[in-house]
Amino acid sequence: MSSTATDPNRLTDPADPARLEALATAAGRDLEEASAQEVLRWAAETFGRRFCVTSSMEDAVVAHLASTALPGVDVVFLDTGYHFPETIGTRDAVAATMPLNVITLTPRQSVAEQDAEYGPALHDRDPDLCCSLRKVEPLQRGLAGYDAWATGLRRDESPSRANTPVVAWDAKRRKVKIAPIARWTQADVDAYVNAHGVLLNPLLWEGYTSVGCSPLSCTRKPGEGEEGRAGRWADSGKTECGIHL
Repeated sequence: MSSTATDPNRLTDPADPARLEALATAAGRDLEEASAQEVLRWAAETFGRRFCVTSSMEDAVVAHLASTALPGVDVVFLDTGYHFPETIGTRDAVAATMPLNVITLTPRQSVAEQDAEYGPALHDRDPDLCCSLRKVEPLQRGLAGYDAWATGLRRDESPSRANTPVVAWDAKRRKVKIAPIARWTQADVDAYVNAHGVLLNPLLWEGYTSVGCSPLSCTRKPGEGEEGRAGRWADSGKTECGIHL
C-alpha cells in the first residue's frame, strides 16, 4: 500500500465512525498474524498524522517501533502527578533521543486540588475514581484529534489481557485501537530492546515488573512467583486502570 497522501485508502481528515469501525474489523482479521512492524506500517499508511501511540514510559518499545514506521509520530504520555521520578526521566530521555513527538497530558485537577475536593490519598480509598480522574478522562480528551491509537498491551501480561486483539474497534472512544505487540512475549520484548538499544525505565532494573503510579497501593514489586502485573493495585481486586476496559 502506498504511503502517499493521494492513496484513496489513507485518511487525511476525521473519518466517519462507521468507516473506522469497518477498517478495524477488517484489519483485526487480516493483521492478526502480521508482525508488529507490518501492523504499524499499516497504521501509518492508513491514518497518517491522525494516528498516535500511548506510552506509560515503562519502556519505549512501541514508541520506537512506531517511530520507524512514522517518523515524528505523536507519543501520548499521561502525567498523573503521581509518577516515579524515573518515569518522568524516561519520558524526557525518549523525547530527547528518538524521532517522535512526546505529548504530555495532565488531569483537570492537580493532586492538591483533587485532595481538596475528594480528600487525601484517593488512590488508597477509591482507586477506580482516582484512575478515572487522572488517567481515563485526560486520555479521552487527548485522543480527540486522532482516528487511531496504539498501545503496548500484550496477551502474556495478565489473564485480563489474554484476548487482546491486534486491531479492534474502541467503541467507547469511537476510534481504532491497535496493539502491535499483543502476540509478543516478554522474551520478544527483551530481544527487541537488546537489538535496538531501546530505553527502559530504570525501575525495571530494581525489581519492578510493571510500573504505574508511585503510591504503594498503585505499584509495588511483585513477590516471588507472582505474575508480572501482580504488584499493581495489590490486594485490592483491581487489575486495570480503566483505559483498557
